[in-house]
Amino acid sequence: MNTIAVRIYDFLKAFPPFNMLLPENLLSICKSIEVQYVEKDSFIFKTNELVKDKFYVVKDGDIGLFTASNELIDECDEGDIFGLRALMRQGNYLLSAKAIEESIVYCISSTLFDDYIASNSEASKYLMANLVSNYRKSNIEEQNHSFFTSLQHTTPRLPDFLEEQTADYSKNPITCSTKTSIKDAAILMTEKRVGSIIITEKNKPLGIITDKDLRTKIATGLFSIEESVSKIMTAPVIAYHTNITVAEAQIAMLKHRITHLCITKDGTVNSELTGILSEHDIIVIRENNATVLIKEVKRSKSIEDLKQIRLRAQKLLKRYIEQQIPITFASKIITEINNSITIKIIENAIGFINHPLPASFTWLAIGSQGREEQLLLTDQDNALVFDDVPEKDFKKTKDYFLKLSKKVTQDLNAIGFEFCPANMMASNPKWCLSVTQWKQQFKRWITLPDQDNLMLCTIFFDFEPIYGNKELVKTMSEGIFESISNHEIFLNHLGVNALKNPPPLSFFRHFLVEQSGEHKDQFDIKARAMMPLVDAARLLILSNNIEAHNNTILRYEKLIELEPQNKELYNDCLIAFKNLLHFRTEQGLKHHDSGRFIDLKSLSKANRLELKNCFKAIKEIQELILVRFNLSQFL
Repeated sequence: MNTIAVRIYDFLKAFPPFNMLLPENLLSICKSIEVQYVEKDSFIFKTNELVKDKFYVVKDGDIGLFTASNELIDECDEGDIFGLRALMRQGNYLLSAKAIEESIVYCISSTLFDDYIASNSEASKYLMANLVSNYRKSNIEEQNHSFFTSLQHTTPRLPDFLEEQTADYSKNPITCSTKTSIKDAAILMTEKRVGSIIITEKNKPLGIITDKDLRTKIATGLFSIEESVSKIMTAPVIAYHTNITVAEAQIAMLKHRITHLCITKDGTVNSELTGILSEHDIIVIRENNATVLIKEVKRSKSIEDLKQIRLRAQKLLKRYIEQQIPITFASKIITEINNSITIKIIENAIGFINHPLPASFTWLAIGSQGREEQLLLTDQDNALVFDDVPEKDFKKTKDYFLKLSKKVTQDLNAIGFEFCPANMMASNPKWCLSVTQWKQQFKRWITLPDQDNLMLCTIFFDFEPIYGNKELVKTMSEGIFESISNHEIFLNHLGVNALKNPPPLSFFRHFLVEQSGEHKDQFDIKARAMMPLVDAARLLILSNNIEAHNNTILRYEKLIELEPQNKELYNDCLIAFKNLLHFRTEQGLKHHDSGRFIDLKSLSKANRLELKNCFKAIKEIQELILVRFNLSQFL
């Protein structure tokens, strides 16, 4: 028995992805591993060197990954993998690997990777996630850090999402027969502006020609352009099923040393061709992921840049919905992209005014934005709070923040967030106030809960700080709860308000639709289905004196924790709200609008049934509110 291989085996079996391999496969890898001793400050590879045909695992010591400017961006110690991204990407190294201290590393060849790791689905998926995680580390200083921090609390499997998404492949591959001449195939590729053509017979893929084939086999004179494509095509092709993931595609391209995959109905070459997936398609998917979009927001130079980023975010959302990625994840991602854009716009506006801030302030998202439930491009809802200043400075301070708010709201409008029709924006003097004024206003709404004030409470109580001094927001929240504790009957009035929209079905279980106006005979999913659940969650959280939960889903999760006896009901409400949010987003993307008003005739019977199933939770949560807050006397 090779004692060195056994020692390597004993080490690697404790670390993923090696602990996911069959023992005999791992031992085979260990027998062929190269052990490398690296002195302190010595390089394993350097930036711009040609990528070696191997990747590395740290056995002992500490290996640093450095940029070309010698900036340390990551440290790898016992069991860490490095150099794998470069191996898969090929070309030159983008980073240098240098020993921070005396180290021993294991070098694993690409052949071993292909034979034993790429063929293991669990191990390959782990490595794909590891690649994204490393990419995130290498760019973390250039990112909006709060984006990643917040996602870590809600989505611990963030790295997996990109890799496990279904790859978006071309549904209209360019094809020809085996008798087609190379010249005619090249002309067709040129006309269609594609980098490949698939040779088929009875619509089944036989082979493929790429731009590389034309360069290496035709431009070099090895074959005449008059010969048939069968002379230079690569055959057989590598075929995959229609729901191939990004991870599977990358592994397949690396394993077979190719840049194109044929997509067929059953994933074999013996079924009908349905598409083509290229290395470029994978790059495009990566360019339109959340990480890249956040990075581009920070580097943007104009409002037009931000507008294009937001449009790309909408495409990202569409992909999430189509691939059934959890709506909570999609909501969090889009919210963070929107917030990053808003932050950039505020920073630009401060620079545009070019005057020292007269006081600290906070920019607030309110309403659905404040609840992190605005996925589609709708109108903006925001407010601003600034720190208290001496009376003699108040006017010039407020004038400054109104000027700032006007610039910010105009720029938000320019990128696609329309002005709020009700003028619920920070550019409105009514919603650009000092912290003391906000506290007084909240107190007035709570002590005089008429219909208008209750409506304002449902909007402004759901606020989220986007930029600035968050201590001001804490002071505002404390003011709200102090006022409620002194006027508990307010919760009864808020309860009555939460019951104003009953379950949206008539006595005969027909949908309650709009009776007149622009949306006559359409179903208002926001007012009739979503808002009752939103209002109920807000009321119950306020009654429990909980400050830090504005999001409806998080509110119901917190209520489950606080009231285990009502766990089933709150869970039903949570699921119903998720389904409604998903459905509205899906409809909005389909019809290029807010998704609020739905033509019931366009829905399938299954869709209508799904909606009706959500309404049961509305009925039950409203019954709980009716009893808990003794509202019979108020109705």
